[in-house]
Amino acid sequence: MLAELSIKNFAIIDSLNVTFADGLNVISGETGAGKSIIVGAVNLLLGDRASNEMIRSSEDSAVVEARFVLEEGEKITAWLQDMGFHEDGDLVVRRIIARSGKNRVFINGNLATLNMLSSLGEFLVNICSQHAHQVILQTDRHIDILDEFGNLLGMRNEYAGHFHQYQALKEKRNVLLRANDEKSQREELLRFQVDEIEKSDIQIGEDVALKDEKKILSSAQKLREHGESAYHVLYGREGSLLEELDGIREKIREIRGVDQGFMVKEQDVDSLYFGLEDIAFGLREYLKHIRDDQGRLEEIDDRLELLGTLKRKYGTTLEDVLLRRDAMMAELEEMTRLEEEIALCARELSAKEALLTEMAEGLSDLRKKWAHTLEEHVEKEIHELCMETTAFKVVFTCDSHAEAPPVFTEKGIDGIEFYLSTNIGETLKPLHRIASGGELSRIVLALKKVLATAGSVGTVIFDEVDSGIGGAAAEMVGYKLKDVAKHHQVICITHLPQIACFGDTHYLVTKAVAGGRTHTEVAPLNASERLDEVARMLGGVETTETTRRHAAEMLQGSRRS
Repeated sequence: MLAELSIKNFAIIDSLNVTFADGLNVISGETGAGKSIIVGAVNLLLGDRASNEMIRSSEDSAVVEARFVLEEGEKITAWLQDMGFHEDGDLVVRRIIARSGKNRVFINGNLATLNMLSSLGEFLVNICSQHAHQVILQTDRHIDILDEFGNLLGMRNEYAGHFHQYQALKEKRNVLLRANDEKSQREELLRFQVDEIEKSDIQIGEDVALKDEKKILSSAQKLREHGESAYHVLYGREGSLLEELDGIREKIREIRGVDQGFMVKEQDVDSLYFGLEDIAFGLREYLKHIRDDQGRLEEIDDRLELLGTLKRKYGTTLEDVLLRRDAMMAELEEMTRLEEEIALCARELSAKEALLTEMAEGLSDLRKKWAHTLEEHVEKEIHELCMETTAFKVVFTCDSHAEAPPVFTEKGIDGIEFYLSTNIGETLKPLHRIASGGELSRIVLALKKVLATAGSVGTVIFDEVDSGIGGAAAEMVGYKLKDVAKHHQVICITHLPQIACFGDTHYLVTKAVAGGRTHTEVAPLNASERLDEVARMLGGVETTETTRRHAAEMLQGSRRS
């Protein structure tokens, strides 16, 4: 429920703090005192659009803040937890409107968005007025109202669980069918690509080896020239390096045979000689294998081009190409099981459709039974509010037992809308098209009365509920408001004493001029002050003893209700 409301620099209000109570809170005051401004401030906390015109003249910003007391188990607590907002039994909502355009929203001290505020508002307050957008008048919520009234939400939630499974199966089937439609072309492509890779007989690392071989073949002539030249110098010619070195070996042996102190050792020279000899023999052997093979060179070029094509199509390396082949082979294997999966999915979907149809039709039958009960209760309430010729109807816009296949939604197969006719002989029309503020307020009041125990909103604000009524009708409205207040906190702005006298708490809105500025104040009334206010509402400008006695009788009578 709404426990406290704080308004600062909003319209003609400079600073205002109001503490509301349980039950029926009545707000009265002279016309123009600022009662409607209070409703406007609450609307801002429910996500209505803001403008600079709402900010008090000469001020830079306006602030509207409210504290709500939450009951354990309320739907709003789950919403707050899902959105990441801390709550400990209290909820504080704050909205700042700045001339600079930097408007801000806070929920329990945390920055929030306007969309979050709008969603939150649906759980908090229902404002019933001529121009307000109420949940109860939103067509898509009528089915929720009927289900709450008939205590059908548990059954509907069970159905909704199966509906979500059904949606998932439909999506799975669509994916499988799309895959099947593309299967033939895709399968042909995959088999061609796998065959292309398989026929190539790729060996990992062969591209590197082929490039090395190509480099050698391309340089065969140069390699032969260098090899022959080196071999010729070392061994092949008369007076070769090894022949000369052999003569040196002999001379060193002769020197050491005479002078043992000679520093050059024979084995060092022998090592040098045999090392060069090995090089010479290696060159000779190498020259035997050098080929100037243009045919082989062409084969290498063709193979490298094939491997390059495969790498461009299937991966940057030969390893990638082989991995891609394995993946395509796995996909081909999956395709062989596709028809089996489609058949299985179709069977599951058919079973789920049968279950949904049974559950939705059962839910629809119960709704139709409860719809008649709701119609009777609402019409009774409306008639007691001096709208004796009004007819109320719950219209089902979808025939759940028609021959056409049912269209499943999260809430079943029914389309539901409330219709109304306010005069005998008039055609029933959708509830949201009712134009009269007085009729609209009384209809909403009647619905609230019937749905009081099922409603999920903690606070209901009635503005202009007394528009166009008076006398006995006004007194009956007071009774209805009192009944609604047994299940909700009710805040009612009224001009009629017949309604005001039913309040559990009565607030007076006054306007005064001080320091050249207009100020609005809201204060709770004690018993004596309340008697004076009801007398003023009865008598107008002058309050007489007669009006005071009448006011006292009305207050006394309301307490017996």
